[in-house]
Order: sequence, then C-alpha cells, then structure tokens
Amino acid sequence: MNALAVDGLTKTYPSFTLDHMSFTLGRGRIMGLIGKNGAGKSTTIKSILHLVSPDSGHVEVLGMDMADQEAACKQAMGVVLGGAGFYQHKKLSAITAVTSRFYRNWDRAAYERYLREFELDPGKQVRELSTGMQVKYQLALALSHQAELLILDEPTSGLDPVSRDELLELFRALAAGGERSILFSTHITSDLDRCADDITYIKDGRVLASGEKGAFLDAFQHLRTDDEPGPLRLEDIMVRTERGRFHV
Repeated sequence: MNALAVDGLTKTYPSFTLDHMSFTLGRGRIMGLIGKNGAGKSTTIKSILHLVSPDSGHVEVLGMDMADQEAACKQAMGVVLGGAGFYQHKKLSAITAVTSRFYRNWDRAAYERYLREFELDPGKQVRELSTGMQVKYQLALALSHQAELLILDEPTSGLDPVSRDELLELFRALAAGGERSILFSTHITSDLDRCADDITYIKDGRVLASGEKGAFLDAFQHLRTDDEPGPLRLEDIMVRTERGRFHV
C-alpha cells in the first residue's frame, strides 16, 4: 500500500491548468516536488488536501479515498503550508490548545519534545517569531499527532543553514523506520540531493518526470554537453529544461 497515490488530478483556472497530475509515494520514502514558481506545486498540494476542489482525479492516502474519507485521511496527515495564517498576536500555547483538539492521537509528550528540539517558547506570540521559527512551529504541530504522511510546502524556506541541516536529518530519521512518508515541495534542490528518495518534477501544470532519484537523474543525463566533467545535478536539470534549450 502506498502512502499517497495521485491519479489524474486536474484543476482548471482561467490562466492555468493542473493537467492530469499522477504520481505515487511509497511507505517510508521521501519525495521532493520540484518545479519553477507557478509550475503548479502549491496547487497540487492544495488539491491533494481538498483545500481547493479538483475538477477531476483521485487521491488515496494510506489506502483511503480522500473524497469519501477526508476526515480519516486528515487524521493520518501532518501538513505544513507556506504562509500559514496564524493570528499574529496569539501565543503559541493558545494556538496549540485549539489545534490539539482536532486530533484524536495528539501526543503531548511528543509536542513538548519538539518544542525543546526546535527551541520554541510556547509563551511567545506568533509575531515574535522569525519566518524560520514559524515553520518550525508548524512542524512541531504536524509531528505531534502520530501522522503517517507528512505534506510540506517549502518547509526549509527561511531557515538558516544549520536549522536546515537539522530538519533534513529529522526527515531522514522520520522516514527511516518505514512508518512515515514525506512529500515536500522546495526550490532548494540541494536539500533533495541530500534527503530525497524520489523526485516528481512539475512543468507547466504537468508531471514532466517522476521516479526514484537515481533513475530520475539518469533519465536527464543526455542534457549534458561533451565538455562537462560530471553528471548533472537537479539544479542543472531544472535550469536547462525550464529555459527550453534542451528537449527531454
């Protein structure tokens, strides 16, 4: 059973179409979702979560149909979205008190452990936190109800290099036991070089390629020029395909 299966997901706007998006994320694996700004990464995530209503397509979370079992699916998911709209003058403790009521498997001990690990003060207001610390707070919430699938939108954005390293190590540890799977979008491709098992590349609202990271990289090595000494990295692949100078 896959952690996440997306089949034919479509959402049409006046100036953009998410076009029959399909990919799968296996149990205990980390998938990076890449693509330039406007490619459809956030629309994909919001459609998976039913934060926007897809026009067609099918999403399964841990074998459950998202359309028919949305509440059960969301109990099994931890979510971090960029630009989360917390009330800026609310204390973290007050937000947590409300959030924890929604999850039947809320683990207070785990939450307090992540507060210590991320050096978060529950007495602080949201407005007192840096962008990076707000991301860490969202992660603390997402990790504290025994979620088996984590969906993260730009989770390392705004973090300093040390904090990013710590989070990437945490992601690897979470997936290593095989009980948690992670889908995260990012524009920092070096993060994926270090921690992703699989890559899904979105271009102009479509899946350009999706698969195990090594096989994914191999599929694009024909884009190398003869004078390049080593294999292409994810960043190189994105730059060349987005500029349209090379054909896939």
